[in-house]
Amino acid sequence: MAKSQQTFNKKEREKIRLKKRQDKQKKQEERKANPNGTELEDMLAYVDEYGNITDTPPDPAKKIKIDAESIEISVPKREEKETSAIRFGRVDFLNDSKGFGFIRELETQEKFFVHVNGLLEEIKENDKVSFELERGMKGMNAVRVKKAQ
Repeated sequence: MAKSQQTFNKKEREKIRLKKRQDKQKKQEERKANPNGTELEDMLAYVDEYGNITDTPPDPAKKIKIDAESIEISVPKREEKETSAIRFGRVDFLNDSKGFGFIRELETQEKFFVHVNGLLEEIKENDKVSFELERGMKGMNAVRVKKAQ
């Protein structure tokens, strides 16, 4: 005689499948018996002033009127710094053969790149100079550089 092909595990899975099918059929019959069980008002959800979801509508007395014109939907505008103001500094490094150097501003001790095309007068290292700033490809560049008295 051959062994049965039905194992314990297969029997259990079949029982579970049958139970699910019966539960589904019961729910279907209940829905047919009570067709108006859920109305729109029962399904609505509201958000209170703290952001929590509730089933009670908000109190109209607490409603705040907001002017749509006052809402900004962009990045706030930055105030432009005056970049054309004359600044004073000292020539920190200068390479005459390659035609560039660096100027260290006296107030902030920041270094700015300078090219020979931005010079109005000939300068040397450690000279006190006046200059203006312009945005270059890699940052701020000193332009209109001349010796300060």
